Amino acid sequence: MNTTTLWLEAAFLGLIQGLTEFLPVSSSAHLRIIGPLLPSGGDPGAAFTAITQIGTEAAVLLYFRHDIVRIFLAWWASLTQPAKRQDPDARMGWLIIIGSVPIVVLGLLFKDAIEHSLRNLYITATMLIVFAVILGLADRFGRRERPLSQLTWGHGLLFGLAQAMALIPGVSRSGGTITAGLMMGYTREAAARYSFLLAIPAVMGSGFYQLLRSIQHGSPIAPGPTALATLIAFGVGYGVIVVFLKLVSTRSYMVFVVYRILLGLLVFGLLGGGVLSAL
Repeated sequence: MNTTTLWLEAAFLGLIQGLTEFLPVSSSAHLRIIGPLLPSGGDPGAAFTAITQIGTEAAVLLYFRHDIVRIFLAWWASLTQPAKRQDPDARMGWLIIIGSVPIVVLGLLFKDAIEHSLRNLYITATMLIVFAVILGLADRFGRRERPLSQLTWGHGLLFGLAQAMALIPGVSRSGGTITAGLMMGYTREAAARYSFLLAIPAVMGSGFYQLLRSIQHGSPIAPGPTALATLIAFGVGYGVIVVFLKLVSTRSYMVFVVYRILLGLLVFGLLGGGVLSAL
């Protein structure tokens, strides 16, 4: 494969990452499915996915910068000033930390499976369909009454467990956390907002961990094209955040439910027809 094709593929995968990271459709599933259909014909890999997610999370940092600074300063003050621990922003800081524990623990325990066996496309297609149905039920029957200010410690941990499910391609990090939020009675806006904030430590940590590994041990990932994909993911991802948060308060998630089911069925069809290989 020539250099131009490599750069074009990276740019395309960065575009896909930016478009799908914040929607409940699983960006890792899209990269896993599309990679083998490109001229290079290979799975981009968990490392490439994690590194390009640095770009989309950088978009989150930029969009929520005022909230993040406020939350961090309040949390930092709460470490030495007990009275500050009642501050809603300080509490949110602690809730983000608690919610990040499951994905860190499970990510380390099942690292090998995440990077290999769980990337089986039969698993990916199944997760796309199963969690589409769960999201649809949650969106249809969830009370959607609780604002983010009513987030409890227990619910924060449940959000974190839902996020950890996204270690399996096809589940969707945002989809998992939003589904959990709807099932617990939170509004669509509250569930989506906490999903964005909760992802920052886990996704940035995973991305920089994979980046450090690729530098220390050598990697098949091409540095230049990967950097291009990450930059494109940042720009596109920022635009998706703006649009998604405006639409989420008035539109249901049914369009994403239908899309996930159709995509899952398509993948099963491509696997059955020999166009895609499961591994």
